[in-house]
Amino acid sequence: MRKVRIGWAVLSTALFAVGAFTSAGWLFTLCVLAGCASGSLAVAGGRTARGLVAGAWAVPVAAIRALPWVARGVKNGGTPRLARPVLVTAALLVVFVPLLSGADPAFAELLGSIAPDESIGQPVVLFLAVGLGTVGAAYLLVSPRTPDEAGDLPRTVARRDWVLPVGALVLLFAAFVAVQIKTLFAGDEHITVTPDLTYADYARSGFWQLLAVTVLTLGVIAVVARLAQLDSPDDRRWLRGLLGALSVLTLVIVASALARMWLYQQAYGFTVLRVLVFACEVWLGVVYLLVLAAGVKLEAGWLARAVVGTGFAALVGLAALNPERFIAERNIDRYHATQKIDVVYLSRLSDDAVPALVTLPDDLRACALRSRRVEPDDWRSWNLARQQARDALAQVRKGGCAR
Repeated sequence: MRKVRIGWAVLSTALFAVGAFTSAGWLFTLCVLAGCASGSLAVAGGRTARGLVAGAWAVPVAAIRALPWVARGVKNGGTPRLARPVLVTAALLVVFVPLLSGADPAFAELLGSIAPDESIGQPVVLFLAVGLGTVGAAYLLVSPRTPDEAGDLPRTVARRDWVLPVGALVLLFAAFVAVQIKTLFAGDEHITVTPDLTYADYARSGFWQLLAVTVLTLGVIAVVARLAQLDSPDDRRWLRGLLGALSVLTLVIVASALARMWLYQQAYGFTVLRVLVFACEVWLGVVYLLVLAAGVKLEAGWLARAVVGTGFAALVGLAALNPERFIAERNIDRYHATQKIDVVYLSRLSDDAVPALVTLPDDLRACALRSRRVEPDDWRSWNLARQQARDALAQVRKGGCAR
């Protein structure tokens, strides 16, 4: 039987736990997807990039493949005495209850008074998903095959075939950094002395291009590091030198992109998209630091796991930041400094932002919270963010919005 990878299991638990502390739907969705992938890796494992991709999908795939395995186990273990009568009873009720309730409104009303008020669709779907996931995980734990067994790709690219293109990229990036070094981190000073240049123009003119460069360069480094021949010490020195230089120059570009986005947010306000993209760029910077660390000894067996693990950890860190409350607080700080604020946008944030929104002046607070209703939770659906929102709303006086 395979062993469970504790690190992936802890990450998965932390990602799923986010739903108990924040109420931002987009954040919980990302955490659930990452938590499922991390949980799958906890039972399936994976060392290489290909193995990690396969491991992240292993539990859903195994859940389908395991159905015949479960059927054989039930058959060999014997059917419980009450199983068949219960199944037959359920099938009969499923057929006849809708027919009889449709034939007589009084009978339908009686059934409605007995049945729970809440829809059973979501609990049933959740039960099936968890059940199939458990079956898939159990199947993987007893399966001897691992996602990395397909074998490694051969190193077939000679030095003469990759040195020229990678060297050209290094020279191109060096020229870009040299030309732009005065403007990359100049910030306010560069904008104020450049005619017809606004904060929006400065940030938008290059951020997305720099982000694309960061991602594409990472792909180039991965391909070259994986396929380049390392038959001699010279091959290793060239690989270490060129890819190291490319990584360092790309880190400068990452810092430039972060500086542009931070300046843009300071000038025009924080939004969910801007904070999320900023966090992704920070994680990419961490990935390049990991690449540099792996390049010191050209030992990268741990790199793929570190990249994925830091990505999941970054998502947990983003959740710990409580991004929507952070966004509300920064925009309120900006309002106190500039008297500019987008109340309509702030009113659309989740209940995470309510404790910050109640600190607004009375007229702005009334507009930001005018349609805010936080319903009470029972013990099954309790959420810290909603509880804090209810407590904050209970302490403020409601007023009319004049906007």
